[in-house]
Amino acid sequence: QVQLAESGGGLVQAGGSLRLSCAASGRTFSGYDMGWFRQAPGKEREIVAHIRWSGGSPYYTPSVKGRFTISRDIAKNTVYLQMNGLKPEDTAVYYCAAGHNVRVLSATNYNYWGQGTQVTVSS
Repeated sequence: QVQLAESGGGLVQAGGSLRLSCAASGRTFSGYDMGWFRQAPGKEREIVAHIRWSGGSPYYTPSVKGRFTISRDIAKNTVYLQMNGLKPEDTAVYYCAAGHNVRVLSATNYNYWGQGTQVTVSS
């Protein structure tokens, strides 16, 4: 069992930056692919970024590519999402998730989820 806990959300002005953290406990996330999702009011949960345990280039949804960066610190059991150039449309609850050998980046393919952290971007 893996427990995930996000932190780092908050209120920021458009153009600002935030860094979200996702700390794993219970078991390490060794061997797990990790994803960041977000869900805005009235919208479906969508993938934002994904990083594979096996390496390779991370995936970013087109609307955040070039602004967001996903990374992981294996020694700290933590995954990060650096968000720069934030826009009001980035406002959402952000979730981290873990799954084994995720091939299709759908929420149903991730096994473990954090409780979410609110990100609000004012214009």
